[in-house]
Amino acid sequence: MSPRVRIAIVGGGISGLTAAYRLRRALGSDAHIDLFESSGRLGGVLHTATVGDRAVDVGAEAFIVRRPEALELVTELGLADRIVSPTPRRPAVWAGERLHPLPSPALMGIPAGPTVVEGLVDPADLVRMAEEPGRPMSWQAGTDMAVGELVAERFGPSVVARSVDPMLGGVYSSLAGDIGVREAMPALARSLDVGTPSLTAAVDALIAAGAGATGPVFGALVGGYEVLLDALRTAAGVDLEIASPVTDLTPSAGGWMLGVDGAGDRPSYDGVILAVPAWRAGDLLERSVPDLSAPLREVRRASSVVVSIALAPGTVLPEHSGVLVGTGESLRAKAFTFSSQKWAHLSGGDLPVSVRASFGRFGAPVPDEITEPGVDARLRRDALEDLDEVCRAAGVPPVSSRVVDVYVQRWDEGLPVYAPGHLAAMTQVLAARPPRLALAGSSYAGVGVPACIGRAGRAAAELLDDLT
Repeated sequence: MSPRVRIAIVGGGISGLTAAYRLRRALGSDAHIDLFESSGRLGGVLHTATVGDRAVDVGAEAFIVRRPEALELVTELGLADRIVSPTPRRPAVWAGERLHPLPSPALMGIPAGPTVVEGLVDPADLVRMAEEPGRPMSWQAGTDMAVGELVAERFGPSVVARSVDPMLGGVYSSLAGDIGVREAMPALARSLDVGTPSLTAAVDALIAAGAGATGPVFGALVGGYEVLLDALRTAAGVDLEIASPVTDLTPSAGGWMLGVDGAGDRPSYDGVILAVPAWRAGDLLERSVPDLSAPLREVRRASSVVVSIALAPGTVLPEHSGVLVGTGESLRAKAFTFSSQKWAHLSGGDLPVSVRASFGRFGAPVPDEITEPGVDARLRRDALEDLDEVCRAAGVPPVSSRVVDVYVQRWDEGLPVYAPGHLAAMTQVLAARPPRLALAGSSYAGVGVPACIGRAGRAAAELLDDLT
């Protein structure tokens, strides 16, 4: 391979930076790697901000350590000593104007049996759950349906609203009725495909299969995701083009030509990785590869807002790691994370107490300042009023008078919607990609940080195969 190989990475989030790093490791220091990021910063939906004079993540804050991709990358970059595990505190569920224990054991909020959700769901649905193993299944192997549809039919709607929605909503920024079973829980779909006779039996078997796993499920980085992003940027050795939106891609004799906003020439590259949301990739390919563009542009997207709150040192919070809010409840926030109680490194008598509130989901986006002037100030009020309500229900004093700092982070169209059939459609897209063009990001193999890191590595490997 020529030492003068030129690669373009479009998108400077965790996916683009990981792909650039993998390519640098494979191609060596002679390769020319340009990274184009349309915004004014790197990181995409990962962002570490200073709130209350401390660094906190205002996008994703944790990653699954039982998946290898993120853990291996962090270790490879020499950051393993920065990984921390959550405290033993557990989240609660807000339903019926009070706090309930998070259902356990459960599979992504689908309870293992009626006793798990006693006091949380409607009595009629407890009976429905108890009788479910004796009812015939209507699942058809190879098909897909919404998680909410499946659970409502088998266990009842209150189980969806008060157990499954709160759990899935935090991961996908969508309700269970908008998320496919194969997309969110492929192991459950496979179990039903082979004829498991009931949802109860399938959930019980999957919980039992994972019971032998030891150690924490989640991890975070001291200093926030900014530490990982900075390490990737340095190790990748890319030429950064910040605030340089790419407008289109055109095939050339030896690769691709990029149209870049504000640039006179159209630079030519031997290979390109599009590490942007699917719909953005579809826009870039609309003229040059319309058959690939169409399914990418059809992917729906969800928006959300994080309100990060710093409270005075010593502020007392409910004895949980956070609160997940059931669908249709009185609180306007969809979840709270009590970060200083979830992560020991964010606690301490002389440090501000860190809380984050989340708003918005697919189908219910938060208005922007143009649609609703002053919306950020309203979100601050809503977050603090809801937090005070949670505190009163838990028997601790309201905290809104102890605020020292608030930061509002908007994630417009931040996540793809993993609707039924989404993964099948993306599998077809990946199989049909043109030579020397690879795709990465949260749209193709999962929204979590480990999934994005894994997909970025595979995109880099695909491009290397094309080049050789």
